[in-house]
Amino acid sequence: MNKPLFIAGCMTAAISLMHVGIVIGGPDWYRFFGAGEMMALQAEQGMIEPIIVTLFIALIFAVWALYAFSGAGLIIKLPLLKPILIAICGVFLLRGLAGIPMVLFNDHPYLNELAGKMTFMVISSLICLIFGYLYLKGILRMSSGKVHFKQK
Repeated sequence: MNKPLFIAGCMTAAISLMHVGIVIGGPDWYRFFGAGEMMALQAEQGMIEPIIVTLFIALIFAVWALYAFSGAGLIIKLPLLKPILIAICGVFLLRGLAGIPMVLFNDHPYLNELAGKMTFMVISSLICLIFGYLYLKGILRMSSGKVHFKQK
């Protein structure tokens, strides 16, 4: 088993479930988890858009978790496994490294709002860097040929 990808998969699945929890938790949860005031206000008004967007993000994280579990050798080998894992790793590392500079040096209402929540930005950036590191370590371990995949 590829332990870094297993851990990354578990953490990514937890993030997916957290997004489902945000939908259930409502407007205050949208605010706390950095979705922005506009999304929170839309949720307060009973609009469907925040639910659709948040559940779509949850779905993306769930698929990413499946790819991590596949790379860990826990489930069958999924199509385009290595390139997709590399892309996932890149997204997490990019968010981790560029998230804070992006909110500090761009003028956009949502980014300006996030610039006022620097504790959230620092913590979420560190989390993304940890995820990216785990995916990278797991990908490198896969490349060494130490992972055996489940058969169909």
